Amino acid sequence: MATLEDIARTLGVSKGTVSKALSGAGGVSDAMRQSVVETAVELGYSRICRKDTSRRIAVFITNMDYAKPEDFGYDILAGFRKLAEPDGYQVVVVPLSCALENSVPYDAYMMQHNYLGGLFLGLSFNDPWLEGFKTCKTPAVLYDNCVPGNPRVTSISVDNAEAMNQAVRYLKSLGHKKIGYLSYALESYVYQQRYQAFFRAAQANGLPCSESLGKCDFFTSVCLSEHLPALLEQGCTAIVCSHDRLANSVLIDCQERGIRVPEDLSILGFDDLPLCRFTPPPLTTIRQNRAELGKSAYFALSSQLHDVSHQPDPAAHRADRALLLRQGPAAAAGQKTHSPGRARHPKGTK
Repeated sequence: MATLEDIARTLGVSKGTVSKALSGAGGVSDAMRQSVVETAVELGYSRICRKDTSRRIAVFITNMDYAKPEDFGYDILAGFRKLAEPDGYQVVVVPLSCALENSVPYDAYMMQHNYLGGLFLGLSFNDPWLEGFKTCKTPAVLYDNCVPGNPRVTSISVDNAEAMNQAVRYLKSLGHKKIGYLSYALESYVYQQRYQAFFRAAQANGLPCSESLGKCDFFTSVCLSEHLPALLEQGCTAIVCSHDRLANSVLIDCQERGIRVPEDLSILGFDDLPLCRFTPPPLTTIRQNRAELGKSAYFALSSQLHDVSHQPDPAAHRADRALLLRQGPAAAAGQKTHSPGRARHPKGTK
C-alpha cells in the first residue's frame, strides 16, 4: 500500500507538504494540494489503515427525500447511523449532484474530505461517478445499483425478483388473469430490474406476459393519460406500479374516471411509503424494511473497510429479509366479497 513517503518521492516534495495537503492544513497552494491528491489516488494511497485518521463516512443522496420520517430515505439513513455511530464513525450526509461529480473524481473527493468510504442512495445511470466505480479504490456501497468487477464496490437491495413474484402471485390468487405494469422511465438500475422481474413473474405464474402489458415514461402525466388507458383497453384487471407514488397517482386518476378500486381495478405498489396507509382505500404494496437495508449497508461498508469478504460475490448483497407484502384493507375486502367469475382487486403502491 502506498505511503506518504511514496507520494512525496513521486512529486519531489517533502513528506510534510504531502501531509499538509491531505489534511487540509495551510501553507500549501491549491495547485500543489490537487497534485498531491491526484498522485495519492493514482498510487492507491488509503487512509483506512492510518490510526490518526478521522473516522468519517459519507452518505451521498440524490433523487431521494430523507429529511422527514415519511421520506423513503429516512429509515435507511437511521438504520445506517444506528450501527455506524456506536462503532465510532461520524456519518456525514452529502447531497449529490452531477455538478459535484463532474468537478472531481470519486476517489479524489473522498481523499480531499477525509472520508473512508461512502454509501450511495438514489443513483441513476446518468450519474458520472458510476463509470468511476469500475476502478475506484475507495470503498463504496450502492443501494439499488450494481457495478460488478470491482471488489471495492458492493451493492445492496431487496430481491426484486422475489418481490415481484410475490406481487403477481398475490394478484393471481385474487382471480386476476391479466395484469399490467406501469413504471417510471427505465433510467435506473432498480426500475430496469423491477420491469424485467414483472414479466418473468407473469410468465412463471402462467399469466399473459406480452411486451404491451408493460408501460413506462419519464412523466407521470403520460403514464396516466396514455399508458393506463392502454392497459385497461387490453383487459387488465390489476396494475402493478414500480413505486408507491405512481400507484397513488393511478388510484386518484381511476377515481376521477369513475373506476372503483378495488371493485373494478386492483392497484399494487412498491416500497410501503407511509402514504399507503392513508389513501382511500389504503394501498397494497411490497414493503422494504428500510431500517434493515440501512444496517445491511453498514455491514457491507464495514466489511470493505476491514478487508473482510462478507460473501462470495461482493458486487451484490441482497437484504432478502426486508421483503413483505403489506395488504391494504381494500384488497382483503375485495377478496372476501368477490363472486365467482368476477375478479375483485386490491390496491397497492410503491
